[in-house]
Amino acid sequence: MKVIVLGSGIIGTASAWFLNKAGHEVTVIDRQPGAAQETSFANGCQISVSHATPWANKTAPMTILKSLGKEDAPLLYRFRAEWLQWKWGMNFLRECIPARTVRNIHQIVAIAEYSRQTLQAVRSEVDIDYNCLTRGILHFYTNQKDFDESLASAAVMRDLGCPRTPMTADEAVKLEPALAHIRPQIVGADFTESDESGDIYKFTTGLARKAQERGVHFQFNTTVTRLITEGSGAAARVTGVEVIDAEGRHQTLHADAFVMALGSFSVALLQPLGIKLMIYPGKGYSATYPLLNADLAPTVSLIDDGYKLVLSRLGDKLRVAGTCEFNGYTRELNATRCAAITRRTRELFPDACDYEQPAYWAGLRPLTPSNVPYIGKTKFSNLFLNTGHGSLGWTMGCGSGRAIADIVSGHQPEVDFAFTGMASHKMSGHASMPACPDRHTA
Repeated sequence: MKVIVLGSGIIGTASAWFLNKAGHEVTVIDRQPGAAQETSFANGCQISVSHATPWANKTAPMTILKSLGKEDAPLLYRFRAEWLQWKWGMNFLRECIPARTVRNIHQIVAIAEYSRQTLQAVRSEVDIDYNCLTRGILHFYTNQKDFDESLASAAVMRDLGCPRTPMTADEAVKLEPALAHIRPQIVGADFTESDESGDIYKFTTGLARKAQERGVHFQFNTTVTRLITEGSGAAARVTGVEVIDAEGRHQTLHADAFVMALGSFSVALLQPLGIKLMIYPGKGYSATYPLLNADLAPTVSLIDDGYKLVLSRLGDKLRVAGTCEFNGYTRELNATRCAAITRRTRELFPDACDYEQPAYWAGLRPLTPSNVPYIGKTKFSNLFLNTGHGSLGWTMGCGSGRAIADIVSGHQPEVDFAFTGMASHKMSGHASMPACPDRHTA
């Protein structure tokens, strides 16, 4: 078949790679001049199956209340006159019920573990230099209550096969000596040896080049304006996608199947088709610092729980990312929030980096209330979803791409996950997708 993939971030590029391997003729459309120019450009760079606890959990409502009015809070919710934001917020609160949180963890761990294994298979097949480190992820805590509450989630993940092992503060510092400076603040930690880190931008652009070598066509500087459909009911299908190309010309591109992988921007394109995705953009920030003293910088990827930051070593640089701002589709940098990242990183590793030359960035994470992405079919027989991966797009990217290629090809993916619009697959007691009440495919 001829397949058009909309979006060239990690999700779209991985989808194109696996669709091509399945024998399809693939074209990727993106408004940017190259792959991985938006949300996949400069994130926290962790392949973190261990970080699968949904943002929607029993502690989240109080965290949000404590953050109100604090410009530098890890979670900043700016109330706007947007029905989607309010509806998303109400659904998010419903997902904070403990039973739903556990169910969502099952879903996230399933696709994340499958994706990590798929990434490893891709890595063994093609040579892409992306500063890959396979030294695990160390999650450390500076608040005793937060650490105590984390133990239950860690136990659930161990039951699901994710080896998230609790540690004492001394064990954490022994594993990552760069934390010695803040040893008095650490109350506990947990470590997942099987997790990884690596530069998502380098991997995605590298995979895009490999895909081009195999015949995938990337059409950049091309803006999607609408999807064109025909028929109704079971006969409804997409016939083409209208775009504005690099020369400013309107064109309609045709294919046998279409994959929506535009992250937060999937919502507006699908709404006229009656597909109402419950996705809201969560603006995440990152800062990249040149290293001055590599021996004082971490080599194990870290999660600083109290400040909601992730830290990854990328060769001669340190990437620090996190926080979340619910404030529409703007990517404008908030200087106060940028300064908070630098202030905390300097506290952790005062002499490791050049803090006078940070490279700040912001990207829009496509968040569902449950943190469970939309992967699967829609009511249109040839339109498929691969979007809504939130802060775990890098973690879930390769597995999501492989799964959607299977679905487009008419096969059942080899993972225990409740795919959108599909019958259950070994669902271990959670056969339907209850996590997000507005997962419309009808």
